[in-house]
Amino acid sequence: MDVRYPVKGLYVWFPHGFAIRKRVYQILRDLMDRDHQETLFPLLVPESEFMKEAAHIKGFENEVYWVTRGGGNELEVPLALRPTSETAIYPMYALWIRSHADLPLKLYQVVNTFRYETKHTRPLIRLREITSFKEAHTVHATWEEAERQVEEAVELYRTFYERLCVPVIGSRRPEWDKFPGADYSIAVDTIMPDGRTLQIGTVHLLGDHFSRTYNITFEDVHGEQQYAYQTCYGISERSIAAVVSVHGDDRGLVLPPEIAPIQIVIVPIIVGKRRDEVLSAAADLEDKLCSAGFAVKLDRREMRPGAKYYYWEMRGVPLRLEIGPRDIDANTVVAVTRIGERHTIDRRGAVEAVFTILSRFREQIRARAVQNMVDRIRHAETLDEAAEAVKDGVAVVHWCGSQECASAVEEAVDASILGSDIRSEHIETSIGPCIVCGGTGKSALVARPY
Repeated sequence: MDVRYPVKGLYVWFPHGFAIRKRVYQILRDLMDRDHQETLFPLLVPESEFMKEAAHIKGFENEVYWVTRGGGNELEVPLALRPTSETAIYPMYALWIRSHADLPLKLYQVVNTFRYETKHTRPLIRLREITSFKEAHTVHATWEEAERQVEEAVELYRTFYERLCVPVIGSRRPEWDKFPGADYSIAVDTIMPDGRTLQIGTVHLLGDHFSRTYNITFEDVHGEQQYAYQTCYGISERSIAAVVSVHGDDRGLVLPPEIAPIQIVIVPIIVGKRRDEVLSAAADLEDKLCSAGFAVKLDRREMRPGAKYYYWEMRGVPLRLEIGPRDIDANTVVAVTRIGERHTIDRRGAVEAVFTILSRFREQIRARAVQNMVDRIRHAETLDEAAEAVKDGVAVVHWCGSQECASAVEEAVDASILGSDIRSEHIETSIGPCIVCGGTGKSALVARPY
């Protein structure tokens, strides 16, 4: 992204970055489209609708941008730029839903949202215009059905991040840190290279709070009118920030093949008088790989090979193929992955070899990311141990669930309790004495979040 746009917290996508975004969100759309439908609601929300849900508004009241003029005229009703879309969507749900036969309703949209963020803004992580907000809003006949949808959404997000090779930890947020208006919230976090955590997905069980506010009712099988139960869940471009940070190195991006705009770059090694022969062989290789479905770039620029290597490594291309006169004579190609693994492959079987190398590369960066995360998770039985753990990672402590003890932890270790009910195959959970008061506590995450 280009950070030089002259409005704080707003950034411009470069084409290469936008191409990564396109592929990431195509994965997300493919997963959502299995049992959701994509839609699009307006950006502007009338103040009269926005102010209906008191608890929800209290959570966003200091972050809302307001439109008060249209041309030279004062608007009769101020319009909010959506910080999130509950107040835009739910008045329409009240019109659409009439019967139990209309349920469940599962819609989602990918839109921009606006929040007047006063903290230090960061590209992809903390913005005033979230350009890529996927938000799903579902409606169900019972609380139990809505709860099952929450679990399905958490699993969907786990699958999504598995495709991105980003390891995640799920946890239930404390009561005071849940989404405004929700019964409870589950968040998905990853651990960044500096040990801080990044929240990269949230799932909220809304109960019937919003349906009562916006009168979303349905006629049940007995002919009685009932309030509906709802969920909502979102992912933003923080998902891309996670990919950049978790996999990247000092040379630039490292991209999983599935989301790389260019999966393979071919660098011809021009030596002496065999230029045309090398370029012809490189072009033939390009055609074969493109026909096999790969995104391929043949770099014909008049530059030294080393400069080309640096250029494409910085952009995260998973695989580089080098072909020169010696390779032509031996009927081989040199293949180098973005993490430096080098192979010599037979040109006649190049397509099959590339499939194998990229599959191995994907598993290698995934395993590396998982190990990096595991290395930063430590169990702590005292506040001193927790303080040491959060310097460069995450502490797992026993916590009784009270806000008083959470505040004591935050003051003592300069970090926050993210949540309990931990969902991770890499973290062993248990019951034990609260790290502050000694009462019965469950395993909880303590970290310094972005």
